[in-house]
Amino acid sequence: MKAALIDTDILSLFFRNHENVITNFRKYLEIYDSINISILTFYEILSGLKHRDAYRQLETFYEFAKSNSILPLTETSASISSDIYAALRKSGNPLDDIDILIAGIALANDFILVTHNIDHFNRIKNLELVDWSKS
Repeated sequence: MKAALIDTDILSLFFRNHENVITNFRKYLEIYDSINISILTFYEILSGLKHRDAYRQLETFYEFAKSNSILPLTETSASISSDIYAALRKSGNPLDDIDILIAGIALANDFILVTHNIDHFNRIKNLELVDWSKS
């Protein structure tokens, strides 16, 4: 199993106790020491919970984040993301900046992106994808 970056939608399913996602997290943690999320996923989850005043879930998320890896934006990931942005704009198939930045972090670290948005991220060349909610 290749090292993975978990997208926001899969992390949301994890916190909602989605059976397949939970099973795949367990399998992953048998091989790797921690779950990898991007700083952007951290932001998306945090902002969503704060918007809903979900304080109990917020506490659970902070505990999760403390015991796992939050990957930052770097010059390399930003450069890769800018290449993705330009290619998608030229092809007429743009994506949201946050998704492009998440993809750039995955590519910069040679991680597979675990997402439920396969069709969405499929537009990005060389990005390996898997959906843990289905397998």
